[in-house]
Amino acid sequence: MITRRKLLQATAATGALAATGGVAMPALAQGAKMKLGYVSPQSGPLAAFSEADTFILNNFATSDAGKNFEVIVKDSQSNPNRAAEVAKELIVDDEVELMLVASTPETTNPVATTCEGEGVPCISTVAPWQPYFIGQQGNPGDPASWRPFDYSYHFFWGLEDVISVFTAMWGQLDSNKSVGALFPNDGDGNAWGDPNVGFPPVLEKGGYRLTDPGRYQNLTDDFSAQINAFKGADVEIVTGVPIPPDFTTFWNQAKQQGFTPKAASIGKAILFPQAVEALGNAGNNLSSEVWWSPSHPFQSSINGLSAGEVAQAYTAETGKQWTQPIGFVHALFEMAADVMARAGSGADGDMITDALAATKLDTIVGPVAFDGKGLPPFAARNVSKTPLVGGQWRLKDGGGYDLVIVDNSDHPSIPTGGTMEPIT
Repeated sequence: MITRRKLLQATAATGALAATGGVAMPALAQGAKMKLGYVSPQSGPLAAFSEADTFILNNFATSDAGKNFEVIVKDSQSNPNRAAEVAKELIVDDEVELMLVASTPETTNPVATTCEGEGVPCISTVAPWQPYFIGQQGNPGDPASWRPFDYSYHFFWGLEDVISVFTAMWGQLDSNKSVGALFPNDGDGNAWGDPNVGFPPVLEKGGYRLTDPGRYQNLTDDFSAQINAFKGADVEIVTGVPIPPDFTTFWNQAKQQGFTPKAASIGKAILFPQAVEALGNAGNNLSSEVWWSPSHPFQSSINGLSAGEVAQAYTAETGKQWTQPIGFVHALFEMAADVMARAGSGADGDMITDALAATKLDTIVGPVAFDGKGLPPFAARNVSKTPLVGGQWRLKDGGGYDLVIVDNSDHPSIPTGGTMEPIT
């Protein structure tokens, strides 16, 4: 990854990465001993999640830890079927020893399921743990049938965390507690809208009234039905988990149709500054979950750099604003280096999986350990939870947006930079 010398010099890393799937990355240096597969949505509507992949992978490849690995990269093209196909290619054709995968259940689940079927250890992230775990069960509607995985392990937060963060942010505002839901017909949307484990039961218990017009298909071009339903229910808060282009469509149409809620707390779609900038001034005070930021008080287990230093290095090298997936993709490779070092060269899949299950690592996104902390028993074996706080996008003088943390109720060690403000 990055050294402090490289941080100060802001030089671009070179060398050391095999590439496939149409992603332009440097060729791997000779002599790498262990094969890692990595799948992410580098093209298609989810591509923003992988914007920093090249930066992270290049720097991992030139680090002391990275020189021991061959990393073979595949693009899921934001398509679950393609994700499964490339996972099978990595396992059968490339014979990877450990699979890494990031970014939304549409990517993590098909890859993890393929690894489970093939007996290949897999580490996944950037998907709430419920759609990851429950979404891979043979009967998601029957909790009694749910079983732990043998080879698949996941680190991220859960729906209980994002609900807690969102409601804490809303609690800072004076509202009528009428909430409108934008839940798409995909892994995230079905989990967020689930009547048992999603938003509905928690909001009801908290005194909120939820208006859910039903699931819509991704890449919808008309949200008039949802907007009319929200206006009819006097909705003052909107929440949901649309993909980036869908929220842009919804928000622009809402403004055109005279609907401006006091709060819009949106997962997935407005995680990235370019998605908010596409809305012009209408993006001000939109709110979202914050999984990682430069102010998070964690550092890399590989190079000792803080979250802020890694974010600074990314901007210095690319000229772009930091994004949240940087921390989690970085942490994926921290875990890979740690697991494979403990498993040892020549370890088989079961030995690597045993090392993975025993992980206790302080990473740039916080501590990762599969000890069941904060989880129900059925998910305790396969999931490690990471911290979550809440933030708002604020217009900067001269243009662009900053993501300001406005709620840290659940993790006070992560500092806030302001308080929740209503949309005007």
